[in-house]
Amino acid sequence: MTHWFHRNPLKATAPVSFNYYGVVTGPSASKICNDLRSSRARLLELFTDLSCNPEMMKNAADSYFSLLQGFINSLDESTQESKLRYIQNFKWTDTLQGQVPSAQQDAVFELISMGFNVALWYTKYASRLAGKENITEDEAKEVHRSLKIAAGIFKHLKESHLPKLITPAEKGRDLESRLIEAYVIQCQAEAQEVTIARAIELKHAPGLIAALAYETANFYQKADHTLSSLEPAYSAKWRKYLHLKMCFYTAYAYCYHGETLLASDKCGEAIRSLQEAEKLYAKAEALCKEYGETKGPGPTVKPSGHLFFRKLGNLVKNTLEKCQRENGFILNPNQKKK
Repeated sequence: MTHWFHRNPLKATAPVSFNYYGVVTGPSASKICNDLRSSRARLLELFTDLSCNPEMMKNAADSYFSLLQGFINSLDESTQESKLRYIQNFKWTDTLQGQVPSAQQDAVFELISMGFNVALWYTKYASRLAGKENITEDEAKEVHRSLKIAAGIFKHLKESHLPKLITPAEKGRDLESRLIEAYVIQCQAEAQEVTIARAIELKHAPGLIAALAYETANFYQKADHTLSSLEPAYSAKWRKYLHLKMCFYTAYAYCYHGETLLASDKCGEAIRSLQEAEKLYAKAEALCKEYGETKGPGPTVKPSGHLFFRKLGNLVKNTLEKCQRENGFILNPNQKKK
């Protein structure tokens, strides 16, 4: 079970037949339309297939998008758009707004919507791997790679294809640039979480881990701020997750910063840093409960039940006690260390 990453639901879409009687003539054109229909159906099928891996997803996505290009760009290699761009109406739901679909008669709308789902699939694949208690090094690398791919897809859609839409997305819809940006930032933050876990495992310098944790917390804060003007009815749950992750990684930053201070014999400052970590960890725990009680899109995950989350609580407690002992020795130099 994936305790760690919040995931919004995949987008749903209406079937598309790609039958253009009276427009498409000749066996070659008919074959392209048949291939479009079958490759689209295959891609949609893979989104919910738990046996699908990144190679299968990439091959299926490449197959469909290469055919769809004929409905977007002119085949004569000019900068003109295809005459078929507006021939087909496409319907897609949004990840936050339930079963209320958006529709546009535009192949670019289809490309962005399907690409959005491909990116979401990579985040869900990463989440499934990351949800394991004893994740291997290779699996951790796969999680990191999948989240980077997802961020790259979201970013490419936002920068290269959104500006081409004739009808801009309404506020809070998936194809609004602000919402896509939130997905990009979340993917970046989660990829960095993998880096932090690896740094801790390899026992890197506490100062490095503190810096990475602080940067990750800022990513989550930025993602939360990006969603701040959306309707609470469909953004509250997602934002609660982003907020609790921000508190959690800020606590991590204070905890490891405290270790750095302790190593420099700055016990008083180390204690204050660990006390701040303790407060933030308690706040993150409270937010986990609030997140679980908040209604909204996506299944409720349980970050507080994840081993990585629980380990921080023990680390803060033990490091604070160590700082207080060391500080006691400094205040009472004649006391013999045990």
